[in-house]
Amino acid sequence: MYLNIIKNSIIIITLLVALTACKKTEIEETQPTPYSLELPAFFPTILNIPNDNPLTVEGVELGRYLFYDTLLCGTINNGGAISCASCHTQNAGFDLGSNNPRLSDGRPVGVAGTATPHNALPLVNLVFNNEGYTWNGAIHKNAPAGQQNIEDIVAHTVTDPNEMNGNWETTIAALRTRAEYPAMFRKAFGTEEITKERVCKAIAQFVRTLISANSKFDHYLRGETPLSATELRGYILFSTEEGADCFHCHGGGGTPLFTTNLFYNNGLDNSFTQTDDRYAVTGMTQDIGAYRAPTLRNISVSAPYMHDGRFNTLDEVLDFYNSGLQNSAYVHPYMHKINEGGAHLTPAQIADLKAFLSTLTDEEFIENKKISNPFQNN
Repeated sequence: MYLNIIKNSIIIITLLVALTACKKTEIEETQPTPYSLELPAFFPTILNIPNDNPLTVEGVELGRYLFYDTLLCGTINNGGAISCASCHTQNAGFDLGSNNPRLSDGRPVGVAGTATPHNALPLVNLVFNNEGYTWNGAIHKNAPAGQQNIEDIVAHTVTDPNEMNGNWETTIAALRTRAEYPAMFRKAFGTEEITKERVCKAIAQFVRTLISANSKFDHYLRGETPLSATELRGYILFSTEEGADCFHCHGGGGTPLFTTNLFYNNGLDNSFTQTDDRYAVTGMTQDIGAYRAPTLRNISVSAPYMHDGRFNTLDEVLDFYNSGLQNSAYVHPYMHKINEGGAHLTPAQIADLKAFLSTLTDEEFIENKKISNPFQNN
């Protein structure tokens, strides 16, 4: 009798150990893999990654799928539906691009056929931006909940009438129809449940991995290739106050991001009626007519330009800074050429400056299959 009890006890313990081992294995299998973000040479090391949304291999891959998925609009009928990539295309450096069919009057057009208030901004090197997002910086770490980071931008994009014009209930229902997602959500977040929070976190993770750092100019900085005489003259013009005087707002040798991520009234206008400039965020009069200085990386492929998309070509932008500046009481002090109406470079100097700006195009980045549309590559 005692032998039977002992024998049964051993069997029970063995089963419990086996079940515990299986449970432990299951838990371990659902733990996402930390994503190793490779920081390029000379780039900042202070990253904008929220503590509650660390990068993981599985989260980034899920975010890539969601970024390109028109189901995010909340419809399983692709007619008229858009994805994040519809207005942030890879071949334009994840900006709008001058050949984008959704471009209208310098701005992207949403599902409902109405244009957004602003031009698109490139989704590149955002992980290094700690100064706030959007053209006026309304999305920043110290803003009220729901307006603090990339995750909140995604949440807003889905419901914005000028963008996806949807609601999260129909979006989640539509995403549930894609066969790949249950397993992908389980691998990224532990269970198959699809939620607004998880969708926003995954897309934000993917966007934070969009790092452009391998242009010809990067090769030059790393001592791997020289600039041509024309490109070098353009770089000098870019980097000197007596030249084109671009570097104060767009960095250069001082920051490989080619933006300070700060906000400036750059002499674009001399009267101001807009209600969405930096002044709308800060209430400080010096911010009237001020908008973010966007990165110049991939600038040659990311038309249209300015917050309202008023310039269709890079030549128009250079002409504006050369002879079209508009003076006002709110022009930023960095606009040292304002009293002369521009830099007044010669045509040869303009050509040199444009040649330098072309060295900021990162062909590897805009052609990288690892961040391209997964539905087209499968």
